[in-house]
Amino acid sequence: MDCHQFFKQIKSKRIAMCGIGISNTPLIMDFLKKGAKVYACDRRTREQIGPIADELEAAGAELRLGNGYLDHLEADIIFRTPGMNFNLPELEAARKKGIAVTSEMEVFFDLCPATIFAVTGSDGKTTTTTLIAEMLKAEGKTVYLGGNIGKPLLPEIEKITADDYVVAELSSFQLISMRKSPDVAVVTNVAPNHLDVHKDMDEYVEAKKNILLHQNAFSRTVLNKDNEITRDFRKYVRGQALSFSMEQPLKNGAWLDTDGTIHMAYRGIDAPIMHRSEITVLGDHNVANYLAAISAVWGTVSVDTIRRVAREFKGVEHRIEFVRELNGVRYYNDSIASSPTRTIAGLKAFDREVLLIAGGYDKHIPFEPMVPEVLKKVKILYLCGDTADKIEQCVTKDPAYCGKPKVVRVRDIAQAVELAHRDAAAGDIVTLSPACASFDAFPNFAARGNYFKELVMKLS
Repeated sequence: MDCHQFFKQIKSKRIAMCGIGISNTPLIMDFLKKGAKVYACDRRTREQIGPIADELEAAGAELRLGNGYLDHLEADIIFRTPGMNFNLPELEAARKKGIAVTSEMEVFFDLCPATIFAVTGSDGKTTTTTLIAEMLKAEGKTVYLGGNIGKPLLPEIEKITADDYVVAELSSFQLISMRKSPDVAVVTNVAPNHLDVHKDMDEYVEAKKNILLHQNAFSRTVLNKDNEITRDFRKYVRGQALSFSMEQPLKNGAWLDTDGTIHMAYRGIDAPIMHRSEITVLGDHNVANYLAAISAVWGTVSVDTIRRVAREFKGVEHRIEFVRELNGVRYYNDSIASSPTRTIAGLKAFDREVLLIAGGYDKHIPFEPMVPEVLKKVKILYLCGDTADKIEQCVTKDPAYCGKPKVVRVRDIAQAVELAHRDAAAGDIVTLSPACASFDAFPNFAARGNYFKELVMKLS
């Protein structure tokens, strides 16, 4: 089925869009224009949603809001928002009644005529996704970027041709129900995450695996050789298998030599591509992201283009983002660090000790793995949010703890910035790298990062 047939079929159909947010709001407007009857469903109240509720209603959507927004939902098709649990009882009940339960990304994959690159992973997926898109664009390709990165792709489907390229970031919540995989699948790594939503780690891993389970013999899969879980995915690969590694030479894939040279091994030929010093953004984890992207685009993008993007790409917002320097102190926004593994990567990116602001919403991920890096790289640790107690106990009860870092409890990020400004000396680095989600105080990591940047810019 192509997109024109699909949109013809949904005319006059009852469609429930569950979640009024970044992903579904453009879909609601688009489906209304196509003649569908759309229910805009959200557990938030009208006041919490704000002006967008009025806009959707004015466009013709019927609002179902607040507690019970999924009860007795009579629809032909239900679109769940990416963050909605696939196994919700209301969705299970809908399936039993014969109602089609799907998502924007599932439908997009079914209809898309273009070559699809897709990236998933616990860490690094947004940067890797963006890098792949930047490399393809720099090569002169027409590229559509979206998915979990913040922009829905289905509203663009009528513009996309077979000669174009789509680059999508996919979360475990999107992948859990996917039954179609991309032409090029990249898994950056897999570590404990989102265990507040997934029933266990096994479910989380199985969701990630869906990015490659439905590929065919003509597909490409790129896996992290240095990560035990992604390395194990190799046995499920049906097409071309490439890897990337920071730790060892490879026969098929991009790898980092001990002297800092990045190589690409492909079909029996190993070629040096560039030195890691040509990569503008900070951190070993970003070198790994480049290795993943190089393996993904190899054969489609030239070496010259890969090197040019490395020199010109300044990074993605909220990812070890330099905010400002004041009185010799440099401030960095790493709000994307919503898990311990991300915070570890952020700390390793700096060549000196830092003043770290951490804490937030509890995703039930253990903090013990990040303690060695905290003891090694953190001078003062400012803790706030729901997880402050857990993080403090993990750090201070570690056998290697000897009073450093100094742990300071603060009521919120604003107080943390105020105290870090007081405590930091010329040459110091202050970084927000929370190791936790933001939902105890902010709607998302971007809002948290923007608030931090505002606070830093107001310092005098």
